[in-house]
Amino acid sequence: MTVIKEAQNSKILSDAVIQGMKELKASDIVLIDLRNIGNAVADFFVICSGNSDTQIDAISDSVEEEVYKTTSDNPWRKEGKENREWILMDYANVVVHIFRKDRREFYSLEKLWGDAIITSIEE
Repeated sequence: MTVIKEAQNSKILSDAVIQGMKELKASDIVLIDLRNIGNAVADFFVICSGNSDTQIDAISDSVEEEVYKTTSDNPWRKEGKENREWILMDYANVVVHIFRKDRREFYSLEKLWGDAIITSIEE
């Protein structure tokens, strides 16, 4: 029963992340379901792009607010707020990646997880 509840919580959390991204007009939102991948570091990766340093900073703030409003969770860890090219927010079972467009193309995370279920989110 605990595994089912954790999976439901991860899905609720990832939905809140996506909502926070949509609020600030993030582009190319992708949900990567890692639950069936052995030794995956999380249940979901949620990835999006922003057009500028300012936008990706604002998207990260929006995600944090939406997740807290929905689940009362704060990120376990945040990185990249200083350089604002790739902001990572770690909620343990859900990891959020907010890229400036040029950096996302360079790192190409979706290609690294080719065995996962990848869903593009309509804007």
